[in-house]
Amino acid sequence: MRIDVLGAVRALRADGTPVDLGGPRHREVLARLVAAGGRMVATDTLVDDLWAEPPVRAVGALRTFVAALRRALEPDRAPRTPPRVLVTEGPGYALRLPRAQVDAHRFEDALARARQTPDALTDLDAALGAWRGPAYADVTDSVWARRERARLEELRLEALELRARLLLDSGSGAELVAELGAHVTEHPWREPAWGLLARALHRAGRQADALATLRRARTMLVEQLGLDPGADLRRLEADILQGAVTLQPARTVWTAGVRLGPRTTVELARTLALAGGDALVHSRRDRLAAVQAAERTGDIALTARIIGAYDVPALWSRADDPEQSRAVVAAAERTLIALGADGPAELRARLLATVAVESRSADLSGTEPERAGRAAREAEALARELGDPALLVFALNGVFLQSFTRPGLAAARDVIGAEILDLATRHELPNFAVLGRLIRLQSASALGDLDAAAAHARAAERLAVTTEASLVPVLTGWFRARATAARSAQPGGPTAATAAAQYRAAEDALAGTASMPGLHRGLFALALLGLRLLHGRPAPTDPALDWGPYLPWTQPLVLLAQNRDEEARAALSAAPEPPRDHMQEALWCLTAHAAARLGEPPAAARAATALHPARTEHAGGTSGMLTLGPVARYLAEAEACAAQG
Repeated sequence: MRIDVLGAVRALRADGTPVDLGGPRHREVLARLVAAGGRMVATDTLVDDLWAEPPVRAVGALRTFVAALRRALEPDRAPRTPPRVLVTEGPGYALRLPRAQVDAHRFEDALARARQTPDALTDLDAALGAWRGPAYADVTDSVWARRERARLEELRLEALELRARLLLDSGSGAELVAELGAHVTEHPWREPAWGLLARALHRAGRQADALATLRRARTMLVEQLGLDPGADLRRLEADILQGAVTLQPARTVWTAGVRLGPRTTVELARTLALAGGDALVHSRRDRLAAVQAAERTGDIALTARIIGAYDVPALWSRADDPEQSRAVVAAAERTLIALGADGPAELRARLLATVAVESRSADLSGTEPERAGRAAREAEALARELGDPALLVFALNGVFLQSFTRPGLAAARDVIGAEILDLATRHELPNFAVLGRLIRLQSASALGDLDAAAAHARAAERLAVTTEASLVPVLTGWFRARATAARSAQPGGPTAATAAAQYRAAEDALAGTASMPGLHRGLFALALLGLRLLHGRPAPTDPALDWGPYLPWTQPLVLLAQNRDEEARAALSAAPEPPRDHMQEALWCLTAHAAARLGEPPAAARAATALHPARTEHAGGTSGMLTLGPVARYLAEAEACAAQG
C-alpha cells in the first residue's frame, strides 16, 4: 500500500492499481491523517477541520468515513480483527504506515538527508520527481490544507535550490540555466535562487550574463522592496568580477566518490579525525551521516557500534559544532533506550561515553549537565567491570570533560589525565597518550607548575610526530605564550610586548587550522586582556577584537577602560554565571575584578564564593593557553569589596 498526496490524494496497491477511496470527504480524512505524520488526531479536531460549521451528526459521519477507508485500505482484514493502517488511538485516529510508503514523507526524509550529505542527491531527485502538482490538490481549501500545502511548497522550493547548489558544487550545473531562469521568474523574491542562476551562467561560460543577473536582482530588491542584496549575492558578484577560485567546484577527496556503508564510513571518519586539520571537519560530517544511515536500518546493535566506534580523544569543553554534537547525543540516547538496561555492557558503555564526550560542558543547560555527568560515571563503571583499557580511556575522556562542575578541580583532572596516560602507554593507545599529556599540561598550568607543564608539552610534541596529531604543536605554542606572559610580570622577565607577540603567533597558527572552531573564537582577545591585567593596565578597547563567547564577562572591564562606568555597571549586572568549562575560573576572576573596581559588593561576594575552592590555582591556566595571574589576587579583591557591603 502506498499513499500519495503530492498532487491529488490517492492510494495505490503494491501492484500499482488505484484504491477506490470514496468521495471527497473520505479523501480529506485520509489526507488530514497523512499530514499528522503518524500522530493521533483527535475526533474533535478532525470534525473542526472537515466542516466550517459541523452538522449535528458530524461525529457519526466521521466514523462512517473512517470505516469506509478501513475497508478500502485493508480489504482482506478479517471481521473483528483490529485495523493496522487506520487505527483508533485514544480520543481519535492515526495512520500507521512506514514513512517510505507516503510520498510526502519520503520527500521530507530525502531533503533532510541531502541537507547533511551530497551523496543523497539521487534520492532528492527521485523525491522531487514524485510531485504531480500542488500538495493535496483535490482537498477543499480548509485552514489545515492551506497550511500544509504552503509548508510543503516551501520545502519543495528549498529542495529545488539545494539540488541546484549540490550540482554546482560538484562541478556540473551549466545545464541548470533554463530551469533556474524559470524558477527566479516564478519566485523573484528568493535571493538564493538568483545566486544559483548566476553561478550556473558562470559555469556555462556566460560571465556577462551572470553579472547582469545579479544586477537585475539588485535592481528588483532595491526598487520594489527597498532592500539591498544580502552578503552572499554581493560576495558572488565580487568573486565573478575577480575570477575567484571559490567559483570552482569543490573537490571532495575523502571517499574518492565511493558510496560506503555506515561501518566503513565511521572507521574512515575516525581515522581522518585523528589526522586533524580539514580532515577533522569532514570526518565529523561523515560520522553523523554514518550514524543516521545506521539508524535508518533499524538494527539497534549496528547503530550502537557505529555511534560508539568514533572514540576520538577530545580535549576542549566547548563543542566545535554544538548542533552536530546534540544530534549525536540524541542518537546515542535513543539507542540506549532501545538497547535497554540489559543490553550488551560494552555497547552501553560506548554509548554512555559518547554522550559524556559529546555533551561539552560549556554548551549545556538545565538538566543536561547532570545527565552528562551521570553518563560519564556509568560509562567508567562499566568499562572498569569489563577490563577493556581502550574502552576505559574513552570513558575517562568523558569523565574529564564532565569534570568542570566548579572551579578548583585542577588536581582532580590531573589524576584523570595520569590514568589515561598510564593506560594508553601500557596498552599502546598513542592518541590517548597525547590526550593524557595535554590534560596533565593543562592541570600543571592551572596549578602554576610551569616546569611540569613544559615537560608534558615536550612529551606531547614527541608523541605527535608519530601519531600525526597536527594540533598538538599549535596547543603547545599557546602554552609557551602563556608561560612567557606569566614571566613578563616577574622582575627581569620578558617584556609584555614579547608575550603579546607570542600570543599573536599562537593565534595565527590556530586560525590556520580548521580543527577546533569551538576553541578559537575570543581566545586571543582574552589572552591580551589577561596580559594587561598582569601588568596592572586597563582592558584593550580595540573594536576589531573578537571577544567571542567571553563577551558578557569582558565587557564590563572594556567599558571601564573607556570611562563608561554606568554602562559597565549595567553590563556587570547582566553578566550570567560563567559556563562550567576551561575558562570558568578566568571569567569569575574578571567578574571579581570588575565588581571591585565598581564597588559592587553583591557581585563581588558571588565571585568570592565561586573562587574560594580555586584559591591556589591560576586564572585561565586550566586552558593551558593563557593566564590572568593567580586566582588569589582576584579572590582578595572580591573579599575586600564584599566586606564593604
